[in-house]
Amino acid sequence: MSYEVADSAVVYPGTVIGDGCKILDGAVVGKQPSLSPRSTAKKEKLPPLELGAGTIISTGAIVFAGSRLGERVIVGDQACVRERCEIRDDVVIGRGSLVENDTTIGALTKIQAHAYITAYSTLEDNVFIAPCVATTNGNFMGRTEKRHELLKGPTIRRGARVGGAAVLLPGIEIGEEAFVGAGAVVIRDVPARAVVVGTPARQIREVPDEELLENQ
Repeated sequence: MSYEVADSAVVYPGTVIGDGCKILDGAVVGKQPSLSPRSTAKKEKLPPLELGAGTIISTGAIVFAGSRLGERVIVGDQACVRERCEIRDDVVIGRGSLVENDTTIGALTKIQAHAYITAYSTLEDNVFIAPCVATTNGNFMGRTEKRHELLKGPTIRRGARVGGAAVLLPGIEIGEEAFVGAGAVVIRDVPARAVVVGTPARQIREVPDEELLENQ
């Protein structure tokens, strides 16, 4: 096996690096988290980070221990992937984006620059997340102990697309092949193939047949 690690990169002991990986200038991989005493994340010693073959960790990016990245994943400049994440093959995480802990991202998903994927989210295969999308996972905003039991990010089903600067509230589901317009605030589940826009988001039509994944 062969891989490239820049002189200025930091690779923590035990990190598993697949064949053909590139870890670029100033990147940090395999880091254990430093958690606040009030954090809702699990406090535990994490297993080593695993990077699949051909994965690229770009300049200044940080990928934490306990996560697994598949093959040919690209983590963009200054992006971050937290602990216990499962990132499957051919995913792109754009510059400055943050994928929080305990999140699963399916194959061929694209997350563009400066998006925020909150903890305990699920994104299925072929999802598209436009720049500056914000997802949320708690209705209590850090207050009351009840928040620990009810944390849940969105579930975004196969082929769904979320437009720029849209906001998704906790625990909602975006249906398969649905389309969320730019700037929408999504406060309830979105049916499969629905096109929703506005604040709060409302359905205006369905995604046409020619835009479905099966017809691409």
